[in-house]
Amino acid sequence: MTGPGPLALVGGGEFRPGNEAQDRVLAEAAGEGPSFVLATAAARQGPDLAVQNAREWFARLGLEVTELPAIRRADVRSSENANRARAGRFFYLVGGDPGLVPKTLAGTPVWEAIVEAWLAGAALGGSSAGAMALGEWTLVRERFPGDRNRRFTPALRLLPRVAVVPHFDTFGKRWVRGALAGLPDNDAILLGIDERTAAIWRRRAWRTLGPGGVTVFTGESGERFEAGNRISGLPHPLLH
Repeated sequence: MTGPGPLALVGGGEFRPGNEAQDRVLAEAAGEGPSFVLATAAARQGPDLAVQNAREWFARLGLEVTELPAIRRADVRSSENANRARAGRFFYLVGGDPGLVPKTLAGTPVWEAIVEAWLAGAALGGSSAGAMALGEWTLVRERFPGDRNRRFTPALRLLPRVAVVPHFDTFGKRWVRGALAGLPDNDAILLGIDERTAAIWRRRAWRTLGPGGVTVFTGESGERFEAGNRISGLPHPLLH
């Protein structure tokens, strides 16, 4: 029986040079099957452009991707779209608004079909807001646009106890102090991921890929893992 495919959490800056290592892993897992990009997080910021960027980028890696509609709740409740997702071999959730992905996808036929396909060996990746949505919680602005303070809200919960902090090497690290003070659970983990860098799970282990690093916070201090290193302190995804 085929096991789960690779799972990639990318720290942002997707579809640009520097992402080749993790994106090749995902593309190779796709094989010849249908490959999809979901522009859910970019619904308010130009989803068509996000899809076009994804198509052009992955074409350079030899993979043809098309959009799986996932902007509106009607899209993700559609049995037709769910059937397409169930047959998919590659899914990539783009960056954008951290709150939109769980709000749109959680508990829907399309998301359930994506998880089913991933458990059967399909590749699954998300960048920035897309990566954040795959944890147990996502971080959204506390009060207003530009607010540095973040609060935890439930996400898609594929990765238990984890909240992803993307863009860690640029502005994301500024979120950490406030987030650590507001952890929703004593066992919660903050996962800081640099841009164009991924924490990737395959063969039942986590590793860092890309030019930057990954930092795991299980308390006030974090442990950093550079490219190629195995990451400790992260739970396995929920294989349900």
